Amino acid sequence: MTWSVDPDIALASTLDHAFYRDEATHALARERIFARTWQWLGSLDDVAAPQSLSPRDLLPGILDEPLLLARDEKGELRCMSNVCTHRGNILVKAPCKSGQIRCGYHSRRFDLSGHMTFMPEFADARNFPSPRDDLPQVPFAVWGGQGFAALDPALPFADLFGDMMARVDFLPLERFRHDATRDHDYVINAHWALYVENYLEGFHIPFVHAALNEAVDYGSYASELFRASSLQLALAKPDAPAFDLPAGAADNGQRVAAYYWFVFPNLMLNFYPWGLSLNLVMPEAIDRTRVAFRSFILDETRLDAGAGAGLHQVEMEDEAIVQAVQRGVSSRLYRGGRYSPTRERGVHHFHRLLCEFMARSP
Repeated sequence: MTWSVDPDIALASTLDHAFYRDEATHALARERIFARTWQWLGSLDDVAAPQSLSPRDLLPGILDEPLLLARDEKGELRCMSNVCTHRGNILVKAPCKSGQIRCGYHSRRFDLSGHMTFMPEFADARNFPSPRDDLPQVPFAVWGGQGFAALDPALPFADLFGDMMARVDFLPLERFRHDATRDHDYVINAHWALYVENYLEGFHIPFVHAALNEAVDYGSYASELFRASSLQLALAKPDAPAFDLPAGAADNGQRVAAYYWFVFPNLMLNFYPWGLSLNLVMPEAIDRTRVAFRSFILDETRLDAGAGAGLHQVEMEDEAIVQAVQRGVSSRLYRGGRYSPTRERGVHHFHRLLCEFMARSP
């Protein structure tokens, strides 16, 4: 099955409904989209000190790849496989401090760069050890105190994050602090792409989000498209809270209520005057999606005002719509629709990226 969307949004039709219904397509997306893109690993606070180890699961529910963050005695942080190269045991099961990585199954040992240093009862093995006995290294990047990894990246990290990093460089990300009391995971009975599509357009705000519509100026709501990301810039209404932008900021002179950044294929970084709401979309099945909400606070006094307030209510409203759309795209009578050239540029861009990645060879 091939997928295509016309590059001209004024002529284009949306993805065929089979994308949301075909199990083989869903399985192929795991390898061609998720295994080839950068994924969020979380905060790096637990690997700040030398000789720190922290196991991470890369995209639970669809990739489920066991990874390990290791900071060596010189302070260098690496990402590598958390699977022993002998018989496949998981090496590190909880964050800890250690000068080495030791397998609890047969005592194979590795240094903190992933190089195998010791293996008992292998004196008679020929051509041993070899590079394949070392732990595979995983492409890794750090931004704003957060870690990102990609098993086999089709694009460099800068192609996905560079535009955002430049646009919000006025924010003191080093002062953002994770507030675990605000963590929440939502399970939606819908295809993961439907959830993303809903996020990527403000078209529905006046019809679905009454409170949010009071905070943002729908008339000026605009989408900006980049190589593998997009920005929805929401300006505040005259009496609603907005960023205090410094003179050097790209949007200085505008009353910005929120920066809604999307990084392909499944990461949402929502910057508000109070801080950051990070949302990671994790497919669990073709018709079930888990969305992790994580909050990083800069200014607690601004938490309950403007576009960044009432996020749980906004989520409930979005879930109701997305689950209704899930039922609709499952209809035998629905084949696909058209895009609003003024309001659905982000959705069109997302669909074009889906087609691009689905066409790539494994």
